[in-house]
Amino acid sequence: MSKRQQEIRGCASIRQLMGTALIGCLCASSPAWSEASSNDTLDGETSAHAPTLALQAASSVPEDAPSLRLPPGAGMTRLASLQAPRMLHLTAHDEVLIGSRAGKLYRGQLADDGSLKRMEVLVELKGYPHSAVVRDARLYVATTDALLVADYHPGISLAPSDFQRVIAIPGGGGHNSRTLSLGPDNGLYLALGIQGNCSDQYLAGTSPRYPQQQRRGGVMRLEESGEPPEWRAWASGLRNPVGLVWQALATGETRLLATNNGPDHWGYEHPRELVVAAREGSFHGMPWYQWIDGRWQADDCITSDSPRERDEIAPPLAEIPARSAPMGIAVVPPGHPLAADMDVVVAVHGSWGTAPSGKAWGDPASRREPRLLGLKLATPDTEAHLVPVLTGLQDAASGERWIRPLDVAFGKDGSLYLTSDTGASGLYRITFSQ
Repeated sequence: MSKRQQEIRGCASIRQLMGTALIGCLCASSPAWSEASSNDTLDGETSAHAPTLALQAASSVPEDAPSLRLPPGAGMTRLASLQAPRMLHLTAHDEVLIGSRAGKLYRGQLADDGSLKRMEVLVELKGYPHSAVVRDARLYVATTDALLVADYHPGISLAPSDFQRVIAIPGGGGHNSRTLSLGPDNGLYLALGIQGNCSDQYLAGTSPRYPQQQRRGGVMRLEESGEPPEWRAWASGLRNPVGLVWQALATGETRLLATNNGPDHWGYEHPRELVVAAREGSFHGMPWYQWIDGRWQADDCITSDSPRERDEIAPPLAEIPARSAPMGIAVVPPGHPLAADMDVVVAVHGSWGTAPSGKAWGDPASRREPRLLGLKLATPDTEAHLVPVLTGLQDAASGERWIRPLDVAFGKDGSLYLTSDTGASGLYRITFSQ
Protein backbone atom coordinates (compact mmCIF):
# COMPACT_ATOMS: atom_id res chain seq x y z
CA MET A 1 0.00 0.00 0.00
CA SER A 2 1.37 3.46 -0.90
CA LYS A 3 1.92 6.24 1.64
CA ARG A 4 -0.93 8.22 0.10
CA GLN A 5 -3.31 5.27 0.39
CA GLN A 6 -2.33 4.82 4.02
CA GLU A 7 -2.97 8.51 4.70
CA ILE A 8 -6.39 8.32 3.08
CA ARG A 9 -7.22 5.21 5.08
CA GLY A 10 -6.09 6.92 8.31
CA CYS A 11 -8.16 10.03 7.60
CA ALA A 12 -11.20 7.96 6.69
CA SER A 13 -10.89 6.03 9.95
CA ILE A 14 -10.82 9.28 11.87
CA ARG A 15 -13.97 10.55 10.17
CA GLN A 16 -15.76 7.27 10.83
CA LEU A 17 -15.14 7.68 14.56
CA MET A 18 -17.22 10.87 14.84
CA GLY A 19 -20.21 10.36 17.14
CA THR A 20 -23.02 12.37 18.71
CA ALA A 21 -22.04 13.31 22.28
CA LEU A 22 -19.21 15.23 23.92
CA ILE A 23 -17.51 13.79 26.98
CA GLY A 24 -15.22 15.11 29.65
CA CYS A 25 -14.20 11.90 31.41
CA LEU A 26 -14.67 8.57 29.65
CA CYS A 27 -13.70 4.94 29.85
CA ALA A 28 -13.87 2.36 27.07
CA SER A 29 -15.81 -0.79 27.77
CA SER A 30 -16.28 -2.42 24.37
CA PRO A 31 -14.01 -3.85 21.68
CA ALA A 32 -14.70 -0.81 19.50
CA TRP A 33 -13.46 2.69 20.24
CA SER A 34 -15.28 4.10 23.23
CA GLU A 35 -18.12 6.58 23.29
CA ALA A 36 -19.71 8.17 26.34
CA SER A 37 -23.05 9.77 26.95
CA SER A 38 -23.75 13.49 26.76
CA ASN A 39 -24.25 13.59 30.53
CA ASP A 40 -20.55 13.02 31.24
CA THR A 41 -18.73 16.17 32.37
CA LEU A 42 -15.41 17.18 33.85
CA ASP A 43 -16.47 17.01 37.48
CA GLY A 44 -13.49 14.90 38.51
CA GLU A 45 -10.94 17.69 38.87
CA THR A 46 -8.89 17.34 42.05
CA SER A 47 -6.60 20.36 42.07
CA ALA A 48 -7.28 23.00 44.68
CA HIS A 49 -6.07 25.54 42.12
CA ALA A 50 -8.46 24.28 39.43
CA PRO A 51 -12.09 24.45 40.59
CA THR A 52 -14.57 21.88 39.39
CA LEU A 53 -15.93 22.78 35.95
CA ALA A 54 -18.45 21.17 33.65
CA LEU A 55 -17.12 21.26 30.11
CA GLN A 56 -20.48 22.41 28.77
CA ALA A 57 -20.53 25.37 31.15
CA ALA A 58 -16.87 26.23 30.65
CA SER A 59 -16.92 26.25 26.87
CA SER A 60 -20.58 26.57 25.85
CA VAL A 61 -20.46 23.15 24.24
CA PRO A 62 -23.88 21.94 23.06
CA GLU A 63 -25.17 18.56 24.17
CA ASP A 64 -25.14 17.23 20.60
CA ALA A 65 -21.40 17.90 20.12
CA PRO A 66 -19.30 15.07 18.64
CA SER A 67 -18.17 12.41 21.07
CA LEU A 68 -14.55 11.96 21.98
CA ARG A 69 -13.17 8.57 20.96
CA LEU A 70 -10.29 6.67 22.56
CA PRO A 71 -8.81 3.17 22.21
CA PRO A 72 -10.48 0.33 24.16
CA GLY A 73 -9.85 0.53 27.88
CA ALA A 74 -8.69 4.14 27.79
CA GLY A 75 -10.08 6.97 29.91
CA MET A 76 -9.64 10.73 29.73
CA THR A 77 -9.86 13.35 32.49
CA ARG A 78 -9.34 17.07 32.50
CA LEU A 79 -6.91 17.78 35.33
CA ALA A 80 -6.76 21.56 35.30
CA SER A 81 -8.13 24.59 33.49
CA LEU A 82 -5.23 26.73 32.18
CA GLN A 83 -4.92 29.86 30.08
CA ALA A 84 -3.45 29.17 26.60
CA PRO A 85 -1.03 26.42 27.70
CA ARG A 86 1.67 25.29 25.28
CA MET A 87 4.55 22.80 25.70
CA LEU A 88 4.80 20.60 28.78
CA HIS A 89 7.81 19.05 30.53
CA LEU A 90 7.71 16.26 33.11
CA THR A 91 10.57 16.42 35.62
CA ALA A 92 12.31 13.65 37.54
CA HIS A 93 10.41 14.81 40.64
CA ASP A 94 6.96 14.32 39.08
CA GLU A 95 6.41 17.99 38.43
CA VAL A 96 4.82 19.13 35.20
CA LEU A 97 5.97 22.48 33.81
CA ILE A 98 3.80 24.12 31.15
CA GLY A 99 4.54 27.24 29.13
CA SER A 100 1.75 29.47 27.82
CA ARG A 101 0.84 32.27 25.46
CA ALA A 102 -0.55 34.06 28.50
CA GLY A 103 2.96 34.83 29.78
CA LYS A 104 2.60 32.31 32.59
CA LEU A 105 4.76 29.31 33.41
CA TYR A 106 2.55 26.78 35.17
CA ARG A 107 3.73 24.12 37.62
CA GLY A 108 1.79 21.06 38.64
CA GLN A 109 2.65 18.30 41.09
CA LEU A 110 1.68 14.76 40.12
CA ALA A 111 0.78 12.11 42.68
CA ASP A 112 2.29 8.62 42.67
CA ASP A 113 -0.74 7.32 40.79
CA GLY A 114 -0.36 9.94 38.06
CA SER A 115 -3.22 12.18 39.18
CA LEU A 116 -2.72 15.89 39.76
CA LYS A 117 -2.23 17.00 43.36
CA ARG A 118 -2.02 20.72 42.66
CA MET A 119 -1.48 23.30 39.91
CA GLU A 120 -0.17 26.83 40.23
CA VAL A 121 1.39 29.70 38.33
CA LEU A 122 5.09 29.35 39.04
CA VAL A 123 6.10 32.68 37.48
CA GLU A 124 4.92 35.22 34.91
CA LEU A 125 7.44 36.16 32.23
CA LYS A 126 7.42 38.54 29.29
CA GLY A 127 8.14 37.48 25.75
CA TYR A 128 5.94 34.37 25.44
CA PRO A 129 7.44 31.55 27.58
CA HIS A 130 6.64 28.71 25.16
CA SER A 131 8.59 25.87 26.80
CA ALA A 132 10.75 24.97 29.79
CA VAL A 133 13.07 22.17 30.95
CA VAL A 134 14.90 21.42 34.19
CA ARG A 135 18.57 20.45 34.00
CA ASP A 136 21.05 20.09 36.86
CA ALA A 137 19.01 22.10 39.40
CA ARG A 138 18.43 24.90 36.91
CA LEU A 139 15.23 25.86 35.12
CA TYR A 140 15.57 26.94 31.47
CA VAL A 141 12.74 28.80 29.74
CA ALA A 142 12.61 29.60 26.03
CA THR A 143 10.79 32.78 25.07
CA THR A 144 10.51 34.01 21.51
CA ASP A 145 13.74 36.00 21.64
CA ALA A 146 15.75 34.72 24.62
CA LEU A 147 16.77 31.68 26.64
CA LEU A 148 16.35 32.37 30.37
CA VAL A 149 17.63 30.44 33.39
CA ALA A 150 17.04 30.39 37.15
CA ASP A 151 18.29 28.21 39.98
CA TYR A 152 15.65 25.65 40.75
CA HIS A 153 14.57 22.84 43.03
CA PRO A 154 11.12 21.23 43.42
CA GLY A 155 8.57 23.42 45.20
CA ILE A 156 10.66 26.59 45.05
CA SER A 157 8.97 29.96 44.52
CA LEU A 158 10.30 32.13 41.68
CA ALA A 159 9.96 35.74 40.60
CA PRO A 160 10.88 37.25 37.21
CA SER A 161 13.97 38.80 38.82
CA ASP A 162 15.31 35.30 39.59
CA PHE A 163 15.89 34.68 35.88
CA GLN A 164 18.99 35.59 33.93
CA ARG A 165 19.34 35.86 30.18
CA VAL A 166 21.58 33.07 28.90
CA ILE A 167 21.59 33.98 25.23
CA ALA A 168 19.47 35.74 22.63
CA ILE A 169 17.30 33.74 20.23
CA PRO A 170 16.54 35.00 16.70
CA GLY A 171 13.16 36.65 17.17
CA GLY A 172 10.85 38.84 15.15
CA GLY A 173 7.38 38.25 13.76
CA GLY A 174 5.95 35.14 12.18
CA HIS A 175 6.36 31.78 13.82
CA ASN A 176 7.23 32.69 17.39
CA SER A 177 7.22 29.36 19.26
CA ARG A 178 10.56 28.17 20.67
CA THR A 179 10.63 24.55 21.84
CA LEU A 180 13.34 23.36 24.23
CA SER A 181 14.47 19.73 24.48
CA LEU A 182 17.04 18.16 26.78
CA GLY A 183 19.20 15.74 24.81
CA PRO A 184 20.70 12.41 25.92
CA ASP A 185 24.05 14.26 26.01
CA ASN A 186 22.51 16.66 28.56
CA GLY A 187 22.66 19.38 25.92
CA LEU A 188 19.96 21.96 25.27
CA TYR A 189 18.29 21.85 21.85
CA LEU A 190 15.90 24.49 20.52
CA ALA A 191 13.45 24.45 17.60
CA LEU A 192 12.37 27.60 15.76
CA GLY A 193 10.68 28.28 12.42
CA ILE A 194 11.22 30.75 9.62
CA GLN A 195 8.97 33.78 9.70
CA GLY A 196 6.66 32.95 6.78
CA ASN A 197 6.09 30.55 3.91
CA CYS A 198 9.01 31.64 1.75
CA SER A 199 11.27 33.70 4.01
CA ASP A 200 14.88 33.60 2.85
CA GLN A 201 16.14 32.39 6.23
CA TYR A 202 18.62 29.61 6.81
CA LEU A 203 19.63 28.30 10.21
CA ALA A 204 23.10 27.17 9.12
CA GLY A 205 23.76 30.34 7.14
CA THR A 206 26.62 32.78 7.60
CA SER A 207 26.90 36.55 7.25
CA PRO A 208 26.48 38.70 5.26
CA ARG A 209 23.65 36.83 3.48
CA TYR A 210 22.27 35.47 6.74
CA PRO A 211 22.85 37.76 9.73
CA GLN A 212 22.00 36.36 13.14
CA GLN A 213 18.31 37.32 13.05
CA GLN A 214 17.87 35.50 9.73
CA ARG A 215 19.25 32.19 11.00
CA ARG A 216 15.96 30.45 11.54
CA GLY A 217 14.14 27.32 10.45
CA GLY A 218 15.32 24.18 12.22
CA VAL A 219 16.98 23.01 15.43
CA MET A 220 19.92 24.59 17.26
CA ARG A 221 22.14 23.19 20.01
CA LEU A 222 23.53 25.41 22.75
CA GLU A 223 27.32 25.26 22.69
CA GLU A 224 28.38 25.92 26.30
CA SER A 225 32.10 25.19 26.21
CA GLY A 226 33.03 28.84 25.67
CA GLU A 227 32.05 32.09 27.29
CA PRO A 228 29.64 33.42 26.26
CA PRO A 229 27.69 30.37 25.02
CA GLU A 230 26.74 30.19 21.35
CA TRP A 231 24.03 28.58 19.26
CA ARG A 232 25.23 25.95 16.79
CA ALA A 233 23.07 24.84 13.89
CA TRP A 234 21.96 21.23 14.34
CA ALA A 235 19.33 20.63 11.63
CA SER A 236 18.16 23.20 9.06
CA GLY A 237 15.54 23.66 6.34
CA LEU A 238 12.42 23.23 8.49
CA ARG A 239 9.63 25.76 8.02
CA ASN A 240 8.06 25.52 11.46
CA PRO A 241 9.22 22.70 13.74
CA VAL A 242 7.33 22.66 17.05
CA GLY A 243 7.48 19.19 18.59
CA LEU A 244 10.83 17.67 19.63
CA VAL A 245 11.46 14.27 21.21
CA TRP A 246 14.38 11.86 21.47
CA GLN A 247 13.83 8.27 20.33
CA ALA A 248 16.06 5.36 21.31
CA LEU A 249 16.47 2.85 18.46
CA ALA A 250 17.13 -0.87 18.65
CA THR A 251 20.60 -0.22 17.22
CA GLY A 252 21.52 1.75 20.33
CA GLU A 253 21.38 5.05 18.44
CA THR A 254 19.27 7.93 19.73
CA ARG A 255 17.75 10.34 17.26
CA LEU A 256 15.86 13.61 17.57
CA LEU A 257 12.38 13.58 16.02
CA ALA A 258 10.70 16.83 15.01
CA THR A 259 7.25 17.70 13.69
CA ASN A 260 7.21 20.26 10.89
CA ASN A 261 4.34 22.41 9.66
CA GLY A 262 4.31 22.88 5.89
CA PRO A 263 3.54 26.16 4.09
CA ASP A 264 0.07 27.56 3.40
CA HIS A 265 0.43 28.74 -0.20
CA TRP A 266 0.15 25.32 -1.93
CA GLY A 267 -3.54 24.88 -1.08
CA TYR A 268 -5.40 22.33 1.00
CA GLU A 269 -3.81 19.01 -0.01
CA HIS A 270 -0.12 19.88 -0.42
CA PRO A 271 2.48 19.84 0.89
CA ARG A 272 1.83 17.41 3.70
CA GLU A 273 3.03 17.96 7.24
CA LEU A 274 6.12 15.96 8.14
CA VAL A 275 7.85 14.14 10.95
CA VAL A 276 11.61 14.11 10.39
CA ALA A 277 14.79 12.87 12.01
CA ALA A 278 16.65 16.07 12.86
CA ARG A 279 20.23 14.84 12.78
CA GLU A 280 23.41 16.84 13.17
CA GLY A 281 23.98 18.63 9.88
CA SER A 282 20.76 17.39 8.24
CA PHE A 283 18.96 19.62 5.72
CA HIS A 284 15.21 19.37 5.17
CA GLY A 285 14.74 21.56 2.12
CA MET A 286 12.42 24.39 3.12
CA PRO A 287 11.61 26.95 1.90
CA TRP A 288 13.38 26.07 -1.35
CA TYR A 289 11.85 22.60 -1.75
CA GLN A 290 8.60 20.92 -0.71
CA TRP A 291 7.90 17.20 -0.25
CA ILE A 292 5.19 16.37 -2.80
CA ASP A 293 4.06 12.82 -3.63
CA GLY A 294 7.20 11.19 -2.35
CA ARG A 295 9.83 13.52 -3.79
CA TRP A 296 11.26 16.98 -3.30
CA GLN A 297 9.93 19.62 -5.69
CA ALA A 298 11.25 23.17 -6.09
CA ASP A 299 9.08 25.95 -4.65
CA ASP A 300 8.97 28.94 -6.99
CA CYS A 301 7.82 31.33 -4.26
CA ILE A 302 11.44 31.97 -3.30
CA THR A 303 13.94 33.32 -5.81
CA SER A 304 17.20 32.78 -3.92
CA ASP A 305 19.29 29.68 -4.57
CA SER A 306 19.04 26.81 -2.11
CA PRO A 307 22.12 26.58 0.12
CA ARG A 308 22.14 22.80 -0.34
CA GLU A 309 21.57 20.52 -3.33
CA ARG A 310 18.33 18.61 -3.80
CA ASP A 311 20.04 15.24 -3.31
CA GLU A 312 21.26 16.39 0.11
CA ILE A 313 17.73 16.81 1.49
CA ALA A 314 16.78 14.20 4.08
CA PRO A 315 13.51 12.34 3.36
CA PRO A 316 10.82 12.44 6.07
CA LEU A 317 9.92 9.56 8.39
CA ALA A 318 6.16 10.12 8.12
CA GLU A 319 3.57 12.34 6.46
CA ILE A 320 0.40 13.79 7.97
CA PRO A 321 -2.36 15.32 5.80
CA ALA A 322 -1.66 18.91 4.82
CA ARG A 323 -3.05 21.73 6.97
CA SER A 324 -3.13 19.54 10.08
CA ALA A 325 -0.65 21.63 12.13
CA PRO A 326 1.22 18.94 14.10
CA MET A 327 2.65 20.23 17.36
CA GLY A 328 4.04 18.14 20.24
CA ILE A 329 5.31 14.59 19.84
CA ALA A 330 5.94 11.80 22.38
CA VAL A 331 7.64 8.42 22.00
CA VAL A 332 5.45 5.50 23.09
CA PRO A 333 7.23 3.64 25.95
CA PRO A 334 8.22 -0.02 25.37
CA GLY A 335 5.52 -2.41 26.55
CA HIS A 336 2.83 0.27 26.52
CA PRO A 337 -0.64 -0.82 25.28
CA LEU A 338 -0.14 1.48 22.26
CA ALA A 339 3.37 0.28 21.43
CA ALA A 340 2.34 -2.51 19.05
CA ASP A 341 0.54 -0.07 16.76
CA MET A 342 2.65 3.08 16.88
CA ASP A 343 6.10 4.48 17.65
CA VAL A 344 5.03 8.03 18.55
CA VAL A 345 1.93 10.06 19.36
CA VAL A 346 1.55 13.50 17.78
CA ALA A 347 -0.67 16.35 18.98
CA VAL A 348 -2.48 17.61 15.87
CA HIS A 349 -3.69 21.15 16.45
CA GLY A 350 -5.72 21.62 13.26
CA SER A 351 -4.99 24.68 11.12
CA TRP A 352 -7.26 27.42 9.77
CA GLY A 353 -7.10 26.26 6.12
CA THR A 354 -10.42 25.22 4.56
CA ALA A 355 -11.18 22.98 1.60
CA PRO A 356 -10.77 23.11 -1.31
CA SER A 357 -8.56 26.19 -1.68
CA GLY A 358 -6.80 26.11 1.69
CA LYS A 359 -7.82 29.69 2.39
CA ALA A 360 -9.22 30.77 5.76
CA TRP A 361 -12.56 32.08 4.53
CA GLY A 362 -14.15 28.78 3.44
CA ASP A 363 -16.39 26.39 5.37
CA PRO A 364 -14.94 25.92 8.88
CA ALA A 365 -16.29 22.38 8.98
CA SER A 366 -13.86 21.42 6.21
CA ARG A 367 -10.78 22.23 8.30
CA ARG A 368 -8.57 19.33 9.37
CA GLU A 369 -9.84 18.30 12.77
CA PRO A 370 -7.70 18.47 15.91
CA ARG A 371 -6.75 15.01 17.20
CA LEU A 372 -4.05 12.80 18.58
CA LEU A 373 -2.44 10.60 15.95
CA GLY A 374 -0.24 7.59 16.47
CA LEU A 375 2.47 7.15 13.84
CA LYS A 376 4.33 4.05 12.86
CA LEU A 377 7.45 5.64 11.41
CA ALA A 378 9.00 4.58 8.13
CA THR A 379 11.99 2.23 8.15
CA PRO A 380 14.16 1.04 5.25
CA ASP A 381 11.76 -1.89 4.87
CA THR A 382 8.35 -0.42 5.74
CA GLU A 383 6.30 2.68 5.02
CA ALA A 384 4.80 4.97 7.65
CA HIS A 385 1.14 4.76 8.59
CA LEU A 386 -1.25 6.67 10.83
CA VAL A 387 -3.40 5.38 13.69
CA PRO A 388 -6.05 7.55 15.42
CA VAL A 389 -5.69 7.81 19.21
CA LEU A 390 -8.08 10.62 20.22
CA THR A 391 -10.73 12.02 17.87
CA GLY A 392 -14.08 13.80 17.98
CA LEU A 393 -12.70 17.20 18.98
CA GLN A 394 -14.36 19.18 16.18
CA ASP A 395 -18.04 19.52 15.30
CA ALA A 396 -18.64 17.93 11.90
CA ALA A 397 -21.33 20.47 10.95
CA SER A 398 -20.05 23.80 12.28
CA GLY A 399 -16.33 23.14 12.51
CA GLU A 400 -16.26 24.39 16.11
CA ARG A 401 -13.38 22.89 18.05
CA TRP A 402 -13.85 21.82 21.67
CA ILE A 403 -10.23 20.84 22.34
CA ARG A 404 -7.07 21.56 20.30
CA PRO A 405 -4.13 19.37 21.41
CA LEU A 406 -0.87 21.25 21.67
CA ASP A 407 1.62 18.96 23.39
CA VAL A 408 1.81 15.38 24.66
CA ALA A 409 4.05 13.49 27.10
CA PHE A 410 3.95 10.03 28.69
CA GLY A 411 4.17 9.79 32.47
CA LYS A 412 5.94 7.16 34.54
CA ASP A 413 2.73 5.15 34.96
CA GLY A 414 2.04 5.11 31.20
CA SER A 415 -0.52 7.91 31.30
CA LEU A 416 -0.51 10.30 28.36
CA TYR A 417 -0.71 13.96 29.36
CA LEU A 418 -1.80 16.59 26.85
CA THR A 419 -2.38 20.31 26.75
CA SER A 420 -5.10 22.15 24.85
CA ASP A 421 -4.51 25.86 24.27
CA THR A 422 -7.95 26.85 22.98
CA GLY A 423 -11.53 25.71 23.48
CA ALA A 424 -11.61 23.78 26.75
CA SER A 425 -8.00 24.73 27.40
CA GLY A 426 -6.01 23.04 30.12
CA LEU A 427 -4.15 19.89 31.08
CA TYR A 428 -5.65 16.46 30.33
CA ARG A 429 -4.70 12.92 31.23
CA ILE A 430 -5.43 9.76 29.24
CA THR A 431 -5.05 6.45 31.07
CA PHE A 432 -4.79 3.01 29.46
CA SER A 433 -5.67 -0.45 30.69
CA GLN A 434 -3.09 -3.17 30.13
